[in-house]
Amino acid sequence: MRIATWNVNSITARLPRLLAWLESSGTDVLCIQETKCSAEQFPADELRALGYECAVNADGRWNGVALLSRVGLEDVVSGLPGGPEYDGAQEPRAISATCGGVRVWSVYVPNGREVGHDHYAYKLRWLEALRDAVAADATGERPFAVLGDFNIAPADDDVYDPAVFEGATHVTPAERAALAALRDAGLSDVVPRPLKYDHPYTYWDYRQLCFPKNRGMRIDLAYANAPFTAAVKDAYVDREERKGKGASDHAPVVVDLDV
Repeated sequence: MRIATWNVNSITARLPRLLAWLESSGTDVLCIQETKCSAEQFPADELRALGYECAVNADGRWNGVALLSRVGLEDVVSGLPGGPEYDGAQEPRAISATCGGVRVWSVYVPNGREVGHDHYAYKLRWLEALRDAVAADATGERPFAVLGDFNIAPADDDVYDPAVFEGATHVTPAERAALAALRDAGLSDVVPRPLKYDHPYTYWDYRQLCFPKNRGMRIDLAYANAPFTAAVKDAYVDREERKGKGASDHAPVVVDLDV
């Protein structure tokens, strides 16, 4: 089974590339973040034509998540159980389902904006709620993984220059501690470092030639429990999909399982 996660930065803008990538990559389950469309606008018909069932949690604004599966889509839970609200509403940042016997979450962790901002405190509360929500599955016997855009670089090696990010979100001790707490619940990072190149970044800003200069961050992650991790045969960042016209600013992260 091939499971992937990809922040597409608008599924409408990225649809031609998404459809082509699904056909060429052989992906069975895809976790999508930042759909930037409502559930009604989601291109379910085009994806069903390729054999994918769709589960969507989106409201038409800048966030939104989805799960695509061609190996079954059961027991869908839309949203983060017990998750905090922001501006009086729970944002559409999580969705989970069972796909081919594997329990999968697609998450889009809040950005945090800047240290000290209300959104930063919200981000930390959201990560705490995520840890509580996945605790039972993290220690269970069923293969289980949380994949998505975590908006946190786990370590200094996961950014091109730690000095550039000093004092900014994505690298603060509090954010990294929240990520470590998630791992301590029974999950581990299944994408090894180094991969097929020295710096397996997953995100490069559109500005200042960040991608050609490889000024990136590794913030798209796949955290899994022991049964899932034991089944992993390969894991990599599809850096090629970040190239060319109309690319997202994130690259897909792909995990191959023997289940």
